[in-house]
Amino acid sequence: MTDDARDLLAEQFETHRPRLRAVAYRMLGSVDEADDALQETWLRLNRSDARAIDNLGGWLTTVTARICLDMLRSRRARHEDPMGVHVPEPIISSAATGPDPEQELLLADSVGLALLVVLETLTPAERLAFVLHDVFALPFDEIAPIVDRTPTAARQLASRARRRVQGASVEPDVDLAGQRAVVEAFIAASRSGDIGALVAVLDPDVVIRADYGRGARATSEVRGAEAVAGQAMLFRRFAEGARPAVVNGAAGVVVFSGDRPYAVIGITVGSGRIVAIDILADPERLARLDLTVLDD
Repeated sequence: MTDDARDLLAEQFETHRPRLRAVAYRMLGSVDEADDALQETWLRLNRSDARAIDNLGGWLTTVTARICLDMLRSRRARHEDPMGVHVPEPIISSAATGPDPEQELLLADSVGLALLVVLETLTPAERLAFVLHDVFALPFDEIAPIVDRTPTAARQLASRARRRVQGASVEPDVDLAGQRAVVEAFIAASRSGDIGALVAVLDPDVVIRADYGRGARATSEVRGAEAVAGQAMLFRRFAEGARPAVVNGAAGVVVFSGDRPYAVIGITVGSGRIVAIDILADPERLARLDLTVLDD
């Protein structure tokens, strides 16, 4: 391949990168791993005869999906024991400015942290079928070869995943200012130790899910307003270190202990109350997050 041809191919790849990155993030729940998947996609494109590819966008999506599927299967094989709740690596933005244009592309179609937590409970094949069909509108006859199934079986995979997602998710409020007001009321009640005020901002069926890292001995999931309020009271000593942030496009909090991040908290607000709280407190993965945006 000549240098000019390689440059043209690189330009074409860049036009597809935002969509491919969005596919990979929904599949993997990690920006770093999504970027790794795209790098591998680019290497495979370089090793292929690009002149023989009729639909470059479709080819790239298929290759990226196959790479993500392999990565998910490898991840599951490394963790044979049950992992409990797994909170993916969130995308953090400043509460003052919100997501930047690149983050907005990555977070299109309301990929909230709560949705990603539910996707983590799916099998790799279910997750791929759901993401490619329900989010990116790929037909099942294109999904089937990726998961080594018939189109009918691929449809069934997506259907099972859809039932799981619909059964575990709620329609979040879209007004970020309204979300922020609810979150601020939650933080204030946590700081003051006011159980009544905490319960007032919590949906009766609220769920709190916490990921402290592999091997941590801690309750990972609690349901119900009073039980979640009790968990928030345990969190009280860290409340002073809470800083507002936008977590996957929704109001959230980053908690610091001194100058070190202790947790990232994604909060889903529905009908003016908190319906889900997802906490990433795994020190290893927290260290990989870019939190410099909070200094803006």
